[in-house]
Amino acid sequence: MQTKINLLALALMFLMIPCLIFAQVTIQGKVTDERGEPLPGANVLVKGTSMGTATDSEGKFTLLIPSPEPGMVIETRFIGYKTVEKPLPKLSGIVEMSFRLMVDALQFDEIVVTGTSGITTRKQLGNAVSTVNVRDLQNSGATAIDMALSGKIPGALVQQNSGNPAGGVTVRLRGTSTVLGTADPLYIVDGVIVNNDSPILIDIGGGAQNRLVDLNPDDIERIEVVKGAAAAAIYGSRANNGVVQIFTKRGRQGAPRITYTSRFMTSAVRKTLDVNMAPFDRNGNPVQRFDWQDFIFRTAIGTEQYLSVSGGSGNTRFFTSGSYLGNQGIVENTFFRRYNGRARVDQVLSDWATVSAGFNYTHSQSTDIPQGGLTSNYGALTGFIFGPNTFDPRPDPQTGEYPNLGILANPVEVIDRFDFRQRTNRVIGNGQVLLTPLKGMSFDYTIGVDFYNQTALAFIPIGTSAPGLANGFSRRAQREFLQVNNDFNLRYQLRLSEKLQSNSHVGFTLQYEQVENFSAQSTDLSPVTEIVSAGTFQSLGEFRSKTIIYGIFFQETFNIADRLYLTGTARFDASSRFGENERWQFFPKGSFSYLASDEDFWKESFLGKLFPTFKLRAAIGASGGLTAIGPFDRFTNYIPVSYDAKAGLRPSTRLGGADIKPERQREIEVGADFNLFSDRLGFEFTYYNQHTSDLLLEREVALSTGFLNRLQNVGELDNKGVELLIRAVPFDRPNFRWTSTFTFAANRNEVNGIENDILIIPQSFGLVAAINGEPLGVFYGSYFQRDENGNIVTDENGIPQRATDPPRKIIGDPNPDFTASLINEFNIGRHWTVRAQFDAVVGQDVFNFTRR
Repeated sequence: MQTKINLLALALMFLMIPCLIFAQVTIQGKVTDERGEPLPGANVLVKGTSMGTATDSEGKFTLLIPSPEPGMVIETRFIGYKTVEKPLPKLSGIVEMSFRLMVDALQFDEIVVTGTSGITTRKQLGNAVSTVNVRDLQNSGATAIDMALSGKIPGALVQQNSGNPAGGVTVRLRGTSTVLGTADPLYIVDGVIVNNDSPILIDIGGGAQNRLVDLNPDDIERIEVVKGAAAAAIYGSRANNGVVQIFTKRGRQGAPRITYTSRFMTSAVRKTLDVNMAPFDRNGNPVQRFDWQDFIFRTAIGTEQYLSVSGGSGNTRFFTSGSYLGNQGIVENTFFRRYNGRARVDQVLSDWATVSAGFNYTHSQSTDIPQGGLTSNYGALTGFIFGPNTFDPRPDPQTGEYPNLGILANPVEVIDRFDFRQRTNRVIGNGQVLLTPLKGMSFDYTIGVDFYNQTALAFIPIGTSAPGLANGFSRRAQREFLQVNNDFNLRYQLRLSEKLQSNSHVGFTLQYEQVENFSAQSTDLSPVTEIVSAGTFQSLGEFRSKTIIYGIFFQETFNIADRLYLTGTARFDASSRFGENERWQFFPKGSFSYLASDEDFWKESFLGKLFPTFKLRAAIGASGGLTAIGPFDRFTNYIPVSYDAKAGLRPSTRLGGADIKPERQREIEVGADFNLFSDRLGFEFTYYNQHTSDLLLEREVALSTGFLNRLQNVGELDNKGVELLIRAVPFDRPNFRWTSTFTFAANRNEVNGIENDILIIPQSFGLVAAINGEPLGVFYGSYFQRDENGNIVTDENGIPQRATDPPRKIIGDPNPDFTASLINEFNIGRHWTVRAQFDAVVGQDVFNFTRR
């Protein structure tokens, strides 16, 4: 009897094998545009899941669904086109499905994540979100992510802080919202907050690098940007300056794809200074003159090599890449090199469980030249402006010695003999678990680690022309940074009625940050040595800190008839940097989006023909800024000192405070998005009004307290402005497509609450100030006397006279009147793209060091 049962069970098992085999479906098809041309790189997904693939160069795709379910929907997305959805016609075998996509200038169906706490489409948002796709990144030619944003985001001002190949870049979204803190936005990579700080470890008188240079733009799939508190409230006390979220590339189902990219770059000085080359001096004596710029600048070259392999089969997808960037600077003996490796794996464990992990390693090296700082008041570049060009700065061919210019360092000697280097090793890793245990419910946990070690070295040999350092100088500085992020999210989607859907979201975040800085330097070196310990006069410095940030938020979104979307958010933050009396902070947000063009009355009227897509939106919210609060600012600190070979402590000059809290920004944003001419012309208009209160400033205290000042939340700063984005497809024919994008932004700001009306910004040559009632950062300096006709007053020798009443005033404003950009792209056939970009910054005063 037992034998018969076993044989029956075995027979049933074999009979079930065909059922298991056929309990899957393979979809094959093609994605084309409205002309029937194939769309390579289009995404084909099972709606609401992570299962998907991409089309090949001919627009064809194959998608395997291992466990199909009734009601599944297949959707196709491609940048610049409307999303198309089709129900899965059957649950087994091979299914043929083709998709034809129509142009969508404003990309209303585009999926966005930033500022929404979850996946949603652009049409559902009550605030503006700007996106930069992989095609824009690849065509930008930028070697760093922040430079790739230039001209593509309305309201974003992107500027380099130096001409060094590893020089930093500043990104300002809707103006500046802090005086003492950093104005950089919050950067997030694959859901993990990353650090963009790169402090000056050795003062060489120029701008610091920023750590976004550690990421390769070729690894980026897309970038999303939100620019104010109305959108960024969900990020709490870290989002006053906006949020830039970066999504890296992932593998897709199909055979392995190998991509190799090679670039060659060249750069040169756009314009050199006109130099006095007259053969006589002021007394008429014959002299020989030299243009020092010929010995300083060069035509720099660079190269970048990139290789990636990606693919996937069944439930596993992978992506791996490696790259090398080598870039010379336009100044002799400067360069930057970056080696980068990245890997990512996505694994579907079951119908309700998915895990993923990513890893990015970067090693970079740079060689710089000093622009002042510890070497002299004038650097190698700025110094030659004030040096007499009757000297030949090159070494004597007989002795090898460089001419000494007195109080100025010889710029050629600085380039040839000074050694200023920096290297960085960085690891960014993340892991994620996504669970969907019930229909409409999802839970995800993300852990992210950002670690880097940054080392800077400086060496000035004995016998140089460096003022005060002729006996040699050596310094070594190191910074270690560790940040660990933990994010927990629970979402639940419930359809309350035929026309009402609820999306609920609860989240918790925990961020830990640790910083360790160490430096050592010495002067009067021993001959033929470079190390710090070889010097006679030595000094050491060390700094350590830890910061913890907790956050919890709640968000509720109601979808009414798929055309009206209402969202409310509440965020609570606590941090070890906040004062004891202000430990918890609250940041709310509310928004609505109304898709008027989906109403019947709109479709049936002339409005539907004129504006096939029309959306109104508005948002109000609050966010915080804690970058101006140091790890120990809430305490009255003591500083280690030594006297008579005995160690001790002394109090600092700043009094601590238990009421320190993050700067707080409140913003109202309203706008409209609409398309014209069958969705070929799109407009996106936004007006915003930001008010930053509790601005952190140093306030003087009575000397009887034993201190000089304390940090207090006393200032105010207002930013208001407009942003305009226009996208158009003027010409779309087989084998030729012309797309055009225009952006415009204007911002006005005003600062108040400054003690004694004027605050000179540190490290600005005493020229940049915050003045009550004026834009932040105006130039405040001396000026010439003028008569009633506006002519400069001179003395009997013809020398212009400086004004004395008052001796200083506002002489310029670095805040531009407006910024604009025009990008035209021409796609010729399948393989050729021609792109032209024009950027404009109008009404911005620039401090010209040469003419000061």
